[in-house]
Amino acid sequence: MAKKEVIKEFTSLKGIGVAKAELLYANGFDSMEKLKESTVEDLKKTKGITEKNAKDILSQLKDVDKKELKKVKPKTEVKPKETKKEVSKKKEEIEIVEEVEEIYKVKKKPEVSKERKEKLLIRKQIKGRTPEFLREEWFRYKRIPKNWRRPDGLTSKMRKNLKYRPSKVRVGFRGPKVVRGSHSSGFEEVMVYNVTDLENVDPKKHAVRIGGTVGTKKRLEIAKKAEELDIRILNMKV
Repeated sequence: MAKKEVIKEFTSLKGIGVAKAELLYANGFDSMEKLKESTVEDLKKTKGITEKNAKDILSQLKDVDKKELKKVKPKTEVKPKETKKEVSKKKEEIEIVEEVEEIYKVKKKPEVSKERKEKLLIRKQIKGRTPEFLREEWFRYKRIPKNWRRPDGLTSKMRKNLKYRPSKVRVGFRGPKVVRGSHSSGFEEVMVYNVTDLENVDPKKHAVRIGGTVGTKKRLEIAKKAEELDIRILNMKV
Protein backbone atom coordinates (compact mmCIF):
# COMPACT_ATOMS: atom_id res chain seq x y z
CA MET A 1 0.00 0.00 0.00
CA ALA A 2 1.27 3.50 -0.85
CA LYS A 3 2.43 5.88 1.87
CA LYS A 4 -0.33 8.43 1.13
CA GLU A 5 -3.07 5.82 1.56
CA VAL A 6 -1.59 4.56 4.86
CA ILE A 7 -1.32 8.10 6.26
CA LYS A 8 -4.91 8.79 5.14
CA GLU A 9 -6.07 5.71 7.11
CA PHE A 10 -4.09 6.76 10.17
CA THR A 11 -5.49 10.33 10.14
CA SER A 12 -9.04 8.90 10.12
CA LEU A 13 -8.40 7.86 13.75
CA LYS A 14 -9.07 10.36 16.53
CA GLY A 15 -5.89 11.92 18.01
CA ILE A 16 -3.67 11.27 14.97
CA GLY A 17 -2.80 14.18 12.72
CA VAL A 18 -0.66 14.22 9.57
CA ALA A 19 2.56 14.79 11.54
CA LYS A 20 1.91 11.87 13.94
CA ALA A 21 0.83 9.64 11.07
CA GLU A 22 4.13 10.29 9.26
CA LEU A 23 6.11 9.57 12.45
CA LEU A 24 4.26 6.26 12.91
CA TYR A 25 5.03 5.36 9.29
CA ALA A 26 8.70 6.25 9.78
CA ASN A 27 8.85 4.01 12.91
CA GLY A 28 7.81 0.92 10.96
CA PHE A 29 4.01 1.06 11.19
CA ASP A 30 3.53 1.00 7.41
CA SER A 31 0.01 -0.54 7.49
CA MET A 32 -3.16 -0.54 9.60
CA GLU A 33 -2.63 -4.25 10.40
CA LYS A 34 0.76 -3.54 12.04
CA LEU A 35 -0.84 -0.74 14.07
CA LYS A 36 -3.54 -3.17 15.29
CA GLU A 37 -0.90 -5.75 16.33
CA SER A 38 1.14 -3.19 18.28
CA THR A 39 1.03 -2.59 22.07
CA VAL A 40 0.94 0.59 24.16
CA GLU A 41 4.69 0.31 24.78
CA ASP A 42 5.40 0.03 21.04
CA LEU A 43 3.38 3.17 20.28
CA LYS A 44 4.96 5.13 23.14
CA LYS A 45 8.34 4.79 21.44
CA THR A 46 7.08 7.08 18.65
CA LYS A 47 7.85 10.76 19.32
CA GLY A 48 4.81 12.81 20.38
CA ILE A 49 2.58 9.84 21.36
CA THR A 50 1.84 9.56 25.07
CA GLU A 51 0.44 6.59 26.97
CA LYS A 52 -3.04 8.09 26.86
CA ASN A 53 -2.81 8.63 23.09
CA ALA A 54 -1.64 5.04 22.58
CA LYS A 55 -4.55 3.62 24.62
CA ASP A 56 -7.08 5.76 22.69
CA ILE A 57 -5.68 4.59 19.33
CA LEU A 58 -5.79 0.91 20.30
CA SER A 59 -9.32 1.20 21.72
CA GLN A 60 -10.47 2.81 18.45
CA LEU A 61 -8.90 -0.02 16.44
CA LYS A 62 -10.69 -2.61 18.62
CA ASP A 63 -14.04 -0.85 18.06
CA VAL A 64 -13.43 -0.92 14.28
CA ASP A 65 -12.79 -4.70 14.42
CA LYS A 66 -16.02 -5.25 16.39
CA LYS A 67 -18.06 -3.28 13.86
CA GLU A 68 -16.61 -5.31 11.00
CA LEU A 69 -17.52 -8.58 12.77
CA LYS A 70 -21.09 -7.40 13.34
CA LYS A 71 -21.58 -6.83 9.62
CA VAL A 72 -23.69 -9.66 8.27
CA LYS A 73 -24.52 -10.30 4.66
CA PRO A 74 -28.12 -9.30 3.83
CA LYS A 75 -30.48 -12.22 3.58
CA THR A 76 -31.98 -12.90 0.20
CA GLU A 77 -35.71 -12.29 0.31
CA VAL A 78 -37.76 -15.31 -0.63
CA LYS A 79 -40.85 -14.23 -2.49
CA PRO A 80 -43.99 -16.12 -1.47
CA LYS A 81 -45.71 -18.15 -4.14
CA GLU A 82 -48.64 -16.39 -5.75
CA THR A 83 -52.07 -17.93 -5.34
CA LYS A 84 -54.42 -18.61 -8.24
CA LYS A 85 -56.60 -15.64 -7.25
CA GLU A 86 -53.62 -13.25 -7.30
CA VAL A 87 -52.47 -14.52 -10.72
CA SER A 88 -55.98 -14.13 -12.19
CA LYS A 89 -56.28 -10.63 -10.67
CA LYS A 90 -52.97 -9.61 -12.26
CA LYS A 91 -54.11 -10.92 -15.64
CA GLU A 92 -57.36 -8.93 -15.36
CA GLU A 93 -55.40 -5.75 -14.54
CA ILE A 94 -53.12 -6.26 -17.56
CA GLU A 95 -56.16 -6.79 -19.81
CA ILE A 96 -57.80 -3.59 -18.49
CA VAL A 97 -54.60 -1.58 -19.16
CA GLU A 98 -54.40 -2.99 -22.70
CA GLU A 99 -58.05 -2.08 -23.32
CA VAL A 100 -57.47 1.48 -22.08
CA GLU A 101 -54.44 1.82 -24.37
CA GLU A 102 -56.53 0.67 -27.32
CA ILE A 103 -59.39 3.08 -26.47
CA TYR A 104 -57.12 6.13 -26.16
CA LYS A 105 -56.69 8.05 -29.40
CA VAL A 106 -54.24 10.83 -30.12
CA LYS A 107 -55.96 14.19 -30.63
CA LYS A 108 -56.34 15.17 -34.26
CA LYS A 109 -53.93 17.83 -35.53
CA PRO A 110 -54.61 20.28 -38.39
CA GLU A 111 -52.75 20.56 -41.67
CA VAL A 112 -50.92 23.85 -41.08
CA SER A 113 -48.68 25.66 -43.54
CA LYS A 114 -45.16 26.78 -42.60
CA GLU A 115 -46.22 30.45 -42.58
CA ARG A 116 -49.17 29.73 -40.26
CA LYS A 117 -46.92 27.79 -37.87
CA GLU A 118 -44.57 30.77 -37.65
CA LYS A 119 -47.47 33.13 -36.96
CA LEU A 120 -48.78 30.83 -34.21
CA LEU A 121 -45.35 30.87 -32.58
CA ILE A 122 -45.22 34.68 -32.76
CA ARG A 123 -48.69 34.88 -31.20
CA LYS A 124 -47.54 32.60 -28.35
CA GLN A 125 -44.51 34.82 -27.70
CA ILE A 126 -46.68 37.97 -27.68
CA LYS A 127 -49.15 36.35 -25.29
CA GLY A 128 -46.27 35.39 -22.96
CA ARG A 129 -45.13 39.00 -22.55
CA THR A 130 -48.60 40.62 -22.55
CA PRO A 131 -49.43 42.07 -19.11
CA GLU A 132 -52.69 41.54 -17.22
CA PHE A 133 -54.96 44.48 -18.01
CA LEU A 134 -56.65 45.76 -14.85
CA ARG A 135 -59.08 48.59 -14.27
CA GLU A 136 -57.82 51.98 -13.11
CA GLU A 137 -57.20 52.15 -9.32
CA TRP A 138 -58.37 48.57 -8.76
CA PHE A 139 -55.88 48.35 -5.86
CA ARG A 140 -57.26 51.44 -4.09
CA TYR A 141 -60.91 50.50 -3.55
CA LYS A 142 -62.42 47.10 -2.75
CA ARG A 143 -65.57 47.90 -4.72
CA ILE A 144 -63.62 48.07 -8.02
CA PRO A 145 -63.38 44.64 -9.69
CA LYS A 146 -60.21 43.36 -11.37
CA ASN A 147 -61.58 43.64 -14.90
CA TRP A 148 -60.62 45.92 -17.78
CA ARG A 149 -62.28 49.25 -18.45
CA ARG A 150 -60.85 52.11 -20.48
CA PRO A 151 -59.61 54.94 -18.22
CA ASP A 152 -61.38 58.28 -18.63
CA GLY A 153 -61.48 61.64 -16.88
CA LEU A 154 -59.52 64.85 -17.37
CA THR A 155 -57.19 64.17 -14.40
CA SER A 156 -56.70 60.42 -15.07
CA LYS A 157 -52.97 59.74 -15.00
CA MET A 158 -53.44 56.30 -16.58
CA ARG A 159 -55.28 57.91 -19.51
CA LYS A 160 -52.41 60.38 -19.95
CA ASN A 161 -49.88 57.48 -20.01
CA LEU A 162 -47.77 58.89 -17.18
CA LYS A 163 -44.91 56.86 -15.72
CA TYR A 164 -45.41 54.00 -13.24
CA ARG A 165 -49.04 53.48 -14.33
CA PRO A 166 -50.45 50.08 -15.39
CA SER A 167 -50.49 49.08 -19.05
CA LYS A 168 -53.50 49.89 -21.18
CA VAL A 169 -55.06 47.78 -23.90
CA ARG A 170 -53.34 48.76 -27.14
CA VAL A 171 -53.18 47.58 -30.73
CA GLY A 172 -49.52 46.60 -30.28
CA PHE A 173 -50.47 43.72 -27.97
CA ARG A 174 -52.51 41.97 -30.71
CA GLY A 175 -51.27 38.84 -32.42
CA PRO A 176 -50.84 38.33 -36.19
CA LYS A 177 -54.08 38.75 -38.17
CA VAL A 178 -53.71 35.40 -39.98
CA VAL A 179 -54.04 33.34 -36.77
CA ARG A 180 -56.27 35.72 -34.80
CA GLY A 181 -59.12 33.86 -33.12
CA SER A 182 -57.75 30.40 -33.99
CA HIS A 183 -57.18 27.59 -31.47
CA SER A 184 -53.72 27.04 -29.95
CA SER A 185 -53.39 23.77 -31.90
CA GLY A 186 -53.77 25.69 -35.18
CA PHE A 187 -57.41 24.83 -35.93
CA GLU A 188 -59.88 27.52 -36.94
CA GLU A 189 -62.78 27.35 -34.49
CA VAL A 190 -66.34 26.93 -35.79
CA MET A 191 -69.38 27.22 -33.51
CA VAL A 192 -71.88 24.38 -33.92
CA TYR A 193 -75.50 24.20 -32.66
CA ASN A 194 -76.88 21.21 -34.59
CA VAL A 195 -75.82 18.30 -36.82
CA THR A 196 -76.41 20.21 -40.09
CA ASP A 197 -73.77 22.80 -39.08
CA LEU A 198 -71.09 20.10 -39.52
CA GLU A 199 -71.69 19.92 -43.31
CA ASN A 200 -69.65 23.07 -44.06
CA VAL A 201 -66.75 22.09 -41.78
CA ASP A 202 -63.37 21.12 -43.27
CA PRO A 203 -61.81 18.53 -40.88
CA LYS A 204 -58.28 19.42 -42.09
CA LYS A 205 -58.58 23.11 -41.13
CA HIS A 206 -61.54 23.47 -38.79
CA ALA A 207 -62.37 22.24 -35.29
CA VAL A 208 -65.86 22.66 -33.85
CA ARG A 209 -67.03 24.03 -30.51
CA ILE A 210 -70.54 23.07 -29.40
CA GLY A 211 -72.65 26.01 -28.18
CA GLY A 212 -73.47 26.33 -24.49
CA THR A 213 -77.23 26.31 -25.12
CA VAL A 214 -77.17 22.89 -26.83
CA GLY A 215 -78.75 20.04 -24.82
CA THR A 216 -77.23 16.64 -23.98
CA LYS A 217 -79.22 14.67 -26.58
CA LYS A 218 -78.20 16.97 -29.43
CA ARG A 219 -74.61 17.07 -28.16
CA LEU A 220 -74.35 13.29 -28.42
CA GLU A 221 -75.77 13.39 -31.97
CA ILE A 222 -73.21 16.06 -32.96
CA ALA A 223 -70.39 14.02 -31.35
CA LYS A 224 -71.44 10.87 -33.25
CA LYS A 225 -71.60 12.70 -36.58
CA ALA A 226 -68.26 14.48 -35.90
CA GLU A 227 -66.60 11.12 -35.26
CA GLU A 228 -67.90 9.80 -38.60
CA LEU A 229 -66.57 12.88 -40.42
CA ASP A 230 -63.27 12.83 -38.43
CA ILE A 231 -63.88 16.32 -37.01
CA ARG A 232 -62.32 17.36 -33.71
CA ILE A 233 -64.59 18.76 -30.97
CA LEU A 234 -62.79 21.19 -28.67
CA ASN A 235 -65.19 21.26 -25.70
CA MET A 236 -66.33 17.65 -25.44
CA LYS A 237 -64.63 14.32 -24.73
CA VAL A 238 -65.53 11.76 -27.37
